[in-house]
Amino acid sequence: MGRRRRRQRLPEEPVTATIESLSHEGRGIARIEGKTVFVDNALPGETVRMRYRSVGKRFDAGIAEAVIADPAPERVEPACAFYGLCGGCSLQHMAPEAQIRFKQQTLAEAFEHIGKVAPRHWLEPLTGPVWGYRQKARLGVRNVPKKGRVLVGFREKFSQYLADMRSCEVLDPRVGHRLEALSELIGSLEAKSRIAQIEVAIGDEQAALVFRNLDPLNEADQARLAAFGEQSGFQIWLQPGGPDTAQPLDPDVPPLEYALPEFNVRLRFRPTDFTQVNAEINRRMVGRALDLLAPEPGERVLELFCGLGNFSLPLARSGADIVAVEGEAGLVQRARENAERNGIDNVTFHVANLFEPDPDAPWLRGQHYDRILFDPPRSGAVEILPFVAATGARRLVYVSCNPATLARDAGILVHEHGYTLEQAGVMDMFPHTAHVESIALFTREG
Repeated sequence: MGRRRRRQRLPEEPVTATIESLSHEGRGIARIEGKTVFVDNALPGETVRMRYRSVGKRFDAGIAEAVIADPAPERVEPACAFYGLCGGCSLQHMAPEAQIRFKQQTLAEAFEHIGKVAPRHWLEPLTGPVWGYRQKARLGVRNVPKKGRVLVGFREKFSQYLADMRSCEVLDPRVGHRLEALSELIGSLEAKSRIAQIEVAIGDEQAALVFRNLDPLNEADQARLAAFGEQSGFQIWLQPGGPDTAQPLDPDVPPLEYALPEFNVRLRFRPTDFTQVNAEINRRMVGRALDLLAPEPGERVLELFCGLGNFSLPLARSGADIVAVEGEAGLVQRARENAERNGIDNVTFHVANLFEPDPDAPWLRGQHYDRILFDPPRSGAVEILPFVAATGARRLVYVSCNPATLARDAGILVHEHGYTLEQAGVMDMFPHTAHVESIALFTREG
């Protein structure tokens, strides 16, 4: 039986560290006695007093308690009183314009080191509101008798515990400035220990809170929730099981919707559906994607990972023939309903597992497409790329929420399938976090 490796003792005293650069997670990188240390809340060029939070074989991690020399010019005072405790944000100490430069650099380095590619042209970053922008979120809920209250919010930094927070500056203020009210509301329920989370979903006019109730709620608790909804203007939903079990307390509530005015499109969604968290950036992102794809009337356009129709329905306004594919049947059903509601009849929707492509699928077998747009999850689209290339499409637009998988897939498209990475850029979907949303255009000669 092998020896168990002894856990290294965590240094108790703070140390001084000079920050050399930033990691892709937005942490400062220092070298202490020849070892790499990742330091939260630190910026390049700064000398900080740092306290260790973990030590490992290859690298250590810590958090800066104070800047003791050479504060970076991009350093700003965080706007949130709970920054540093709450793990929801990681870059509030960096000016928004510097965050954008960091994200563009992260994307460029991913292209260089992972995909071995570079765009011919960099797009101007898409930016928007940096506070109160978040219209989709999942808030943890936990009754903590020792604190005498119910905690509502995000997890602590470096911990699985919920942060004891009273507000959130990146959430839509209707929710972010009501965390204490939500805490008091749940604390008043008999089932206060049986509410696991609150899903936040906000449309252009309606806002919904979905309470994940582990047990059925009695009439008194339902009445308290309903009264809160009436007083605050929120739709109140209960979710006793999976996402499909979510139902509003009031069955007559109006639907959640958001508009894409440039394309005369309105999309309805359930509060548990995937929608982009930042409505303004989403509207501008759709416009940019369609400008890059440039569909023409009569062309055949394939959209992969189509969701609710966020891109499909605007694409249809071009007059092209759209084929849209998504793995989740519920989203496809709502996409079809959205198309019908908007008077759009030139989109055909299909349900398919794009991570295990079926070469005999009717939308794929022997089909030619002129242009393709895809918006995959963080894992990327590597499984479908050979089939994409085989369609003969000469223009691809790839919307990504993960620079590493975009760069990997870009390398495959360029080096294995003859595409050129024409343009790429970042979109600030998640200000004050290290999340990088990006978009890329690929072209191929006939």
